Amino acid sequence: MLTIWGRLNSHNVKKVAWFAEELGIPYVRHDVGGSFGIDAAYLAKNPNALIPTIEDGEVTLWESNAILRYLAARHGGERFWPADSAQRALADRWMDWQFGYADAQRDAFFNLVRRQHDARDAGAIARSAEACAKQMAILDRYLAEAAWLSGADFGIGDVPMGVYAHTWFTLAIDRPRLEHVEAWYARLRERPGYAREVMIPLT
Repeated sequence: MLTIWGRLNSHNVKKVAWFAEELGIPYVRHDVGGSFGIDAAYLAKNPNALIPTIEDGEVTLWESNAILRYLAARHGGERFWPADSAQRALADRWMDWQFGYADAQRDAFFNLVRRQHDARDAGAIARSAEACAKQMAILDRYLAEAAWLSGADFGIGDVPMGVYAHTWFTLAIDRPRLEHVEAWYARLRERPGYAREVMIPLT
């Protein structure tokens, strides 16, 4: 059985738990990181002291998007890991693009979710919200031409930004109306695994 190590209020853990549900993989998850701490046993699995880490049989792996690719290749078949390398790359690019978006969202998220109200930096929140809007406008232009970041169907390329999109729509920030992103987000919300593993209160 797949084992996922990491607390579910982490964007990167949400990615892996949600994708495991999409693949129909039985798994167990153990809370690690944040208030749950990191112990020596976990450091033996992941010397970076970050989450998530998975164990799948004899395979131990960290880095969330690497985990997604591994799970797709091992368990997803042609549906999630096409044999055509060009088709895989079309989805794969959005997985790496997500890292730039995460940088844009970081200050808004940490100030509004992780900090006490009197410690929040209003300027940092505003700058972060503006940077997020610029990134999401890029996403919107692409989604005007395709239903999913993976192409015609939901796929691995939708998972990383799907997690961050929920945060963007949930944070108390100014957001432009982006109809194609909004429609994509509505489609994501219809997926049971997304509702269970991603659409949880921000903490």
